[in-house]
Amino acid sequence: MPPAASGHQNLSTYITSRFDEFSRSQKDVAQYVVDHLDEVAFHTAEELARRASTSSSTVVRFSQALGFEGFPELQAAARDEYRRRPSGTHGRESVSPLFSLDQSAFEAAVAADFVNVEETARKVSRSQVDAAVEAIATAEKVLIAGTDQMAFFASYLRHLLMLLDVRAEIAASPSQEALSRLGRIDERTLVVGLSAGRPHPLVLRAMKIARHRKAPTLAIVDATLSEISKLADRSLYYSSNSPAYIRSHVGLLSILQALAYGVYARDAPQHEDRIKAFKLK
Repeated sequence: MPPAASGHQNLSTYITSRFDEFSRSQKDVAQYVVDHLDEVAFHTAEELARRASTSSSTVVRFSQALGFEGFPELQAAARDEYRRRPSGTHGRESVSPLFSLDQSAFEAAVAADFVNVEETARKVSRSQVDAAVEAIATAEKVLIAGTDQMAFFASYLRHLLMLLDVRAEIAASPSQEALSRLGRIDERTLVVGLSAGRPHPLVLRAMKIARHRKAPTLAIVDATLSEISKLADRSLYYSSNSPAYIRSHVGLLSILQALAYGVYARDAPQHEDRIKAFKLK
């Protein structure tokens, strides 16, 4: 029975409780609904399918799997939950608009990024960040797994950590070299998995190997129901809402730079001369 009929659960909680029952493509929809409730409440099934990287028929089947007749009923439940949320928790309502209501495509994208950074900051706690910084700073080595669009961010995080003399490697493609790096994961290796939407099989493999070998793990994801979050010791969430045809990555970039700065701040005097030598500032 869907939450609208049962009256006991909101839509997000109901989806989360049944997440493991869904097919792989339905899980993509489930992740997007839970993390982007405001968009689900007001977009068409076709638009939701595009943003969740799936088909409109999958959106309809997902709605029916929840017990709804179709997408309109699921959307009604999403709207009901969205309207019942306390004031100030809707993301876009918590900040003053950057531009007029008649936004250009450029202004809409910039405004969404502005909200994403704030939403990212709201979703991570100080204890989560402190634990992530501690794990990075004390690891004998760090392996960062991120493919496709995440490969750039994996490389950038490696660059930031190498500046602080942290031994870091990346696994950005299913090459022999990357697979050999996965083979060297041990309990002294911190494995960091980066994901946007459905995680790449290589990233999942890295997290599973790390778990099997009792290596510490950190997931940085834009889906609270991400598969790699379930495998990780700790997770950090970033918001990736965007009106554009691609996800926004400003929240992710903010987290990576903040984590690196957190490592730096643990012993600023030790790192200061090294940073000055690179003439970064």
